[in-house]
Amino acid sequence: MGRHKTLPDAEVFAALRRLLMQGGDKAVAFSSVAQATGLAAPTLAQRYGTREAMVRAALQDGWKVLAEASERAADGAPPTAKGATQILKALAAGHAEEIALLVSEFRDPALREPALAWRQMLLAALGARMGGGSKGQEAAALLFAAWQGQVLWRKAGGSEVKIKDAVKRLT
Repeated sequence: MGRHKTLPDAEVFAALRRLLMQGGDKAVAFSSVAQATGLAAPTLAQRYGTREAMVRAALQDGWKVLAEASERAADGAPPTAKGATQILKALAAGHAEEIALLVSEFRDPALREPALAWRQMLLAALGARMGGGSKGQEAAALLFAAWQGQVLWRKAGGSEVKIKDAVKRLT
């Protein structure tokens, strides 16, 4: 890949997250991100300072990207229990690996804040579709927990709870 002089942060961050998803923490260095993006390693070092700062910024951007995808999914879903299922299916289909990556980094307080904001936003969207009020919020919390378990354990295999079945039991 030829060298670029500039590349938006969002593209650098997306490439970095792909490296993390494919090879884990050891797969990310200024040199590997440079190779993935076409930027020079010294350019990345100058832009982000340290490898850790670059990774943190990419993960914070990941939460922003996930929040935007969640808002789009919620905007397109009907205000019914079926709409709650649609939101979760859309997120799992397009972001399951990234969700698993992002939730693995709760040790960093700077990453917990956007994670909690995303969770609250998603719980509100699900709760409104699960009947609203305290019962709807409780159903949303249980649905979210079942869905997160499914997303996080998908790679390990085994039987999964079908989200639509969980929704039926909760409504």
